[in-house]
Amino acid sequence: MAWYAYCIGEKQSFPELARHRKPIPLESVLGVSGNQVFLYPASELAIVVSEHNPSEPLNQKAGVDHARVIADCFKHSTILPFRFGTVFQDDEGLRKSIRSNQRQFQCSLERLHGKTEMHLKIYVDSCCKDQLDKHPHLEGVGGVGKEYLSNLRESATRQRERQTRARAVSYQMHRMFSPLDEEVSCRMTEGGKMLLDIAHLIDRKCVERYQNKYATTSAMMRECQMQLSGPWPPYHFVQRLTRGVHAPAHTPAAVPVATPAVREIEPALAVV
Repeated sequence: MAWYAYCIGEKQSFPELARHRKPIPLESVLGVSGNQVFLYPASELAIVVSEHNPSEPLNQKAGVDHARVIADCFKHSTILPFRFGTVFQDDEGLRKSIRSNQRQFQCSLERLHGKTEMHLKIYVDSCCKDQLDKHPHLEGVGGVGKEYLSNLRESATRQRERQTRARAVSYQMHRMFSPLDEEVSCRMTEGGKMLLDIAHLIDRKCVERYQNKYATTSAMMRECQMQLSGPWPPYHFVQRLTRGVHAPAHTPAAVPVATPAVREIEPALAVV
């Protein structure tokens, strides 16, 4: 029997596991394909899984269900999310993977205990937008000879200016919110704005203070459009611990695990 894996939690957070050595149902929680979700005990860990038929495709709804189960478990325990589409072919495959990485899993759970993730999206007008409006050919480097070299230099200059602006905004956010840890990425939107994706790791008890700080910051930074979501499980701060140890039983459908549902199930980037 194959197991579809959602996340790893702390066994002590699920008292019902104290009397069992075999998987037990997680009451009132259904997962991918509407299958019952189980708690699979493994030493001091609880692996959250459901039975799975590998021939069934993993579609967009499966991505939503995956993230929903993780969010439900996060209410009870610190968790390490599995990548969407992770399937173990049988009990032995699951146990082997957990045993070979158990120490790392436990260290990560200890490191992330009592922590949560807040996610900021910040849209910033590109400092080069006026130049691009006047000289649209600069967006793509083309031509030959001197024109090609000139365009290449312009493109490199524009890229440096964007990076400088992105670093400045990121540094400002770090000073304002003082997270325990952070992950930042930056890209250009089709509308010519820079989009900064910022994940902040904070203590769960500080969520309300963080939200109040966001309200103040968004009012101050009128030149930026800001969006806040969370608290989330700490998706961005889980190390890729089992790379090469297990793989999905089949190639998952091209579904971002960041899929909207009920509330915005957003940063499910699942990385265990």
